[in-house]
Amino acid sequence: MGTETMDNVYDFIIIGGGAAGLSAAQYAGRSNLKTLVIEEKGEGGQAVYIDRLENYPGILEPISGYDFASAMKKQAIKFGAHFIYGKVSGIGKKAGKFVIPVEPPEGEPVIYEARTVLLATGADHRKLGVPGEAEYYGKGVSYCASCDGPFFRDKHIVVVGGGDAACDEANFLAHITDRVTMIHRRDSFRAQKAIAERTLKNPHITVKFNMTVEEIRGGEGPAGKVSSVLVRDVKTNEVSELACDAVFVFVGMDPRTELASIAKMDECGYIITDENMQTSLKGLFAAGDIRSKPFRQIVTAAADGAIAAHAASNCIDEMLCESVK
Repeated sequence: MGTETMDNVYDFIIIGGGAAGLSAAQYAGRSNLKTLVIEEKGEGGQAVYIDRLENYPGILEPISGYDFASAMKKQAIKFGAHFIYGKVSGIGKKAGKFVIPVEPPEGEPVIYEARTVLLATGADHRKLGVPGEAEYYGKGVSYCASCDGPFFRDKHIVVVGGGDAACDEANFLAHITDRVTMIHRRDSFRAQKAIAERTLKNPHITVKFNMTVEEIRGGEGPAGKVSSVLVRDVKTNEVSELACDAVFVFVGMDPRTELASIAKMDECGYIITDENMQTSLKGLFAAGDIRSKPFRQIVTAAADGAIAAHAASNCIDEMLCESVK
């Protein structure tokens, strides 16, 4: 059985400590909400994998994603937010409050309650699952063109995928270099017609259909970087090696919505919210990469979190007004 005390009751509980969750924690703390952030492993989310964050407004000198997330956490703590580590095993409701059981790294499960909850568990980039992908992550393998593309200016970049995101990102990278090669396992793009046509007409993009990436190769040791990919023709099974400096993978995202079954989602599994980040269930908010939206960046996640915290504060005021009527 989990333990439950008044100390475990909060105004606002944030599940997930990425940019959205950390931003929400800061704004909620400044609004004098009793706020708790529950993070399973460590703060920062996808940001901690960014070696040089240089496109966040106001940051003139590049900073590591880890340092950026650490600073956000310190700000949130400064304004009164509390942090714990543990795995949330579910979300329920009891007597008008959300009930959140948490399994800490050590000891017995603990039950927390909150008037409002923010889901900020993010999304994971879908992986190719080929040799070399994990080894060269951050050393030429990337899942974000706007984050890492500028590091490969005038280099040969391989883009894997054929949907809207892959085509959009390939066109973005084509502004940075005139050597972009797209590899797609089908004989045509899955992207919207206009996006696909724009990609095919781009003189800086070469498209190789009916091909899959079988392996990503590079140098040895800590300083080793991507140097080539092995590709296979799906029709002939012929395997060849293609020299390159970077591999950008855009084969989809997997939102971490295992806790969101009580909220409405779109056809891709992302949580649907209104402009206040509120889901289909009053008092339950979603922010960041888990939310259905057209653009996913650290700056948009931070904005989502700020809006969610503001809306949660208003929601709590409404609840208190209703309770005294």
